[in-house]
Amino acid sequence: MDMAGKLMKAVQYNGYGKDLMAYRFRGYFDHFLDFGDILDIFEHVEVPIPTPKNDEVLLKLEAASLNPFDWKVQKGMLRPFLPPKFPHIPASNVAGEVVEVGPGVTNFKAGDKVVAVVNPMNGGGLAEFAVTKENITVARPSKLSADKVVGLPIVGLTAHQAITQSAGVKLDGSGKKKTNILITAASGGVGHYAVQLAKLGNTHVTATCGARNIELVKNLGADEVLDYKTPDGAALRSPSGIKYDAVIHCATGIPWSTFEPNLSPNGKVVDITPGPSALVTFALKKLIVIPKSENLR
Repeated sequence: MDMAGKLMKAVQYNGYGKDLMAYRFRGYFDHFLDFGDILDIFEHVEVPIPTPKNDEVLLKLEAASLNPFDWKVQKGMLRPFLPPKFPHIPASNVAGEVVEVGPGVTNFKAGDKVVAVVNPMNGGGLAEFAVTKENITVARPSKLSADKVVGLPIVGLTAHQAITQSAGVKLDGSGKKKTNILITAASGGVGHYAVQLAKLGNTHVTATCGARNIELVKNLGADEVLDYKTPDGAALRSPSGIKYDAVIHCATGIPWSTFEPNLSPNGKVVDITPGPSALVTFALKKLIVIPKSENLR
């Protein structure tokens, strides 16, 4: 299907501004809920449908989702690197159908249903079409609808890389010794995937969350669950007294002094949401998500 020269509907913004997560999208670009004056920076537009280049696929989108990465870009927290220019179409997580493939693409053809991550340098998913790289696009199981899988890519990849690369957990359970892991904000986007992935390995998982989500997190497989508002939860103390070999820190506002007494001698903290003070106070390496299709599968 040759889409060259044709237009598509999209939503874009022309500058940094209000919190993108307060901006609710529903339907096909024609029904929006106004929270204050947030719509001042957004506009409905018709723009050219992008053309897939080498190793790219063009998707007709069925669903898109917003996550913290998107609102951080929109609020200017990643300037001057992102967005590369204005106007910018947001949303990195997308699901849809392949309608065209660029040169060099071998794994997909028109008609394939997929889920993918849109490179923010190339725009985003609040549009009728988007271009994605073949290597961060994966086939979508036929039994799963677009709206059921579109929230997976960024948070799922973050959890996967935190657990496997930073914490060193082998998902086949072949680790030489049992690893004790703490996951904060375990009922959140990254946290709830991290719990499930960690339990695939040879790990003991302690998790924190709010009281109303304790049963949810237990059902995900956590061995111990702490209400973060209780004294033990705030102190991150394991009920069984274990020390943590790794902490997957998905929350905010917890100082190093709280983590330190709970770590094993070689324990580490993987902070996926570091603020400026954390980057100074912690001798930590920020987790950078490098999307890979094999991880998304």
